[in-house]
Amino acid sequence: MTTCDLVLPCRDEGPALRSLLPRVPADFAVVVSDNGSRDGTAEIARGLGALVVSESRPGYGAAVHTGLLAATHEYVAFMDGDGSFDPAELLPLLEDVRSGRADLAVGRRRPVRSGVWPWHARAGNALIVAWLRRRIKMDAHDIAPMRVCRRQALLDLDVQDRRFGYPVEMLQKATMAGWRVSERDVGYHPRAEGTKSKVSGSVKGTLRTARDFWRVLA
Repeated sequence: MTTCDLVLPCRDEGPALRSLLPRVPADFAVVVSDNGSRDGTAEIARGLGALVVSESRPGYGAAVHTGLLAATHEYVAFMDGDGSFDPAELLPLLEDVRSGRADLAVGRRRPVRSGVWPWHARAGNALIVAWLRRRIKMDAHDIAPMRVCRRQALLDLDVQDRRFGYPVEMLQKATMAGWRVSERDVGYHPRAEGTKSKVSGSVKGTLRTARDFWRVLA
């Protein structure tokens, strides 16, 4: 029985969705939050049975929040729609929250081979995580690329960032609110052919994302 929405913030991820959506476990109802795609992402997602909502404001956080508002189940999961993660690995995260072991369950990226996670993106992630772990005693070791929690609890957390700083603000607020966090290793795969990362695809993208992260932490 479906108990959890899976929000996929997407911008030009059509090629990835063709192979990704059929692999989503039946426990999840897919919500594709289309953030200005020009490659037919919305049409492909609808054709594969996903609910599609549109967010015209550019920004990862904007797309995530729009997807969250469209979700209807008690639990909600988030994952990139670029094919870099296996949706089946959301199931243990969902069980951690559904069983009461955690308020927030997150994935910790483990690259399946060299070159998947560029050095500049890995370094930026490590710096932010180290700051959060030292400053507020956050339990996680990654910036929650996959995550599951209760929908209403996340709405009540009132995450405000609408750019790439969204997951950092969410982790910061969840930690300060006393949420119990569980973390599991998840495989980090190459992106689907025909898609391009807005974050780790270039040093410029990584620096732009780091700027958003530090804006949240300032």
